[in-house]
Amino acid sequence: MYRPLTLFVGLRFVRARKKSHLLSFVSVISMLGIALGVLALIAVLSVINASTSTMRDETLKAVPHASIHWPDNGLSWQEGSAGLENADGITAVAPFIEGESWLRFDGQGQFAAVRGVSALDEPDVQPEPNPHLNSLLERLAIQTDGIILGSRLASRLGIFNDEQLSVTPLSDLLAGQLNGARSFQVLGIADFGFYDSGSTALVNLDAARELYGEQQSPLQLRFRVDDVFSAEAISRRALSSLPPANYQLDSWEQSRRNLFDALRLEKIMTGFMLLMIVIIGAVNIVATLVMTVADKQADIAILRTMGASRRAIMSVFMVQGLAAGIMGTVLGVVGGVVLSQYLGDLTRWFEGWLNNLLAPGEVYMIAHLNAELNWSDVGVIALCSVLISLLATIYPAWRASRVQPADVLRYE
Repeated sequence: MYRPLTLFVGLRFVRARKKSHLLSFVSVISMLGIALGVLALIAVLSVINASTSTMRDETLKAVPHASIHWPDNGLSWQEGSAGLENADGITAVAPFIEGESWLRFDGQGQFAAVRGVSALDEPDVQPEPNPHLNSLLERLAIQTDGIILGSRLASRLGIFNDEQLSVTPLSDLLAGQLNGARSFQVLGIADFGFYDSGSTALVNLDAARELYGEQQSPLQLRFRVDDVFSAEAISRRALSSLPPANYQLDSWEQSRRNLFDALRLEKIMTGFMLLMIVIIGAVNIVATLVMTVADKQADIAILRTMGASRRAIMSVFMVQGLAAGIMGTVLGVVGGVVLSQYLGDLTRWFEGWLNNLLAPGEVYMIAHLNAELNWSDVGVIALCSVLISLLATIYPAWRASRVQPADVLRYE
């Protein structure tokens, strides 16, 4: 069976290290270093992927997929809603008014976004079914002086169901018009997602109109789309079905752009930092090959006298170093994939053993550490690891190709 000389000799050198314990030890360390770096990269990036998905889901609990408002051009919200509902990609439309207000109860006060909604249309634009919120909205449709509080907002105010609180628009507060406060009865407490549960309250649409007025807080339309990742593109296409006007479009991607840009940057920077572990393993490959070249001087000289070219000698040692890099990469990929699959269970077990949360939701915005494996990330990590290993072999292999057979064999 034909085997290329460089591949055969290179792999032979990989297996022929038993005589040199130091060489074998350094070689194993280099391989394990690469494996550890690849494993850490896959596991940590999987955690970042899961955190990003969790934050996106929490964002979409309260932030509309997209919303629009427009100057007074004679178009009513009912006409705008009907035009948008017929557009491709839009599954539901609902009106709302939103403004900042000061909420006060029993000496405690909090600023919050008080949103006026159509209790009949609001359930349709929710990102996922929420029976508890829907039942509260049914009560809100009947009781116009009712208010639904976010869970953390209610906790900060120390308020419970059926109690009364006062709501003062921020514009009135800044103008010193404290008589603009209006009393609302708490109908219930709901989860509006991590970001808005501490700063959002819902009231009846007509009550919000009376509270803010059309001039201070114009009525807007929020809608749900069938593909959240294309919300902005779908929304812009849908606007073509409405009469010409200066429409202001705001998608969830725009409203939370800074957050998700920061998460993407965090993923990139974390990847670069963990890649240093792979580079350290590659440095050990350099050390291993330099020691191998010094140990195999006579073998190199014999190969050269038998007709092996300098390029062939280079290839032999590049194969040897690359073999260590590939083995380390394979070990790291297998370990990283397995760890990512069970990381959520491991962290929950560890939290139970410690009786303490590793990632408190109030601090890290997630309840538990989970992992979401992205195979494209795995492929990029493996490719980078192999390329770094290949680059690490170039200098020692070049040194081997410069060995002079006459100088080495003179005293043999």
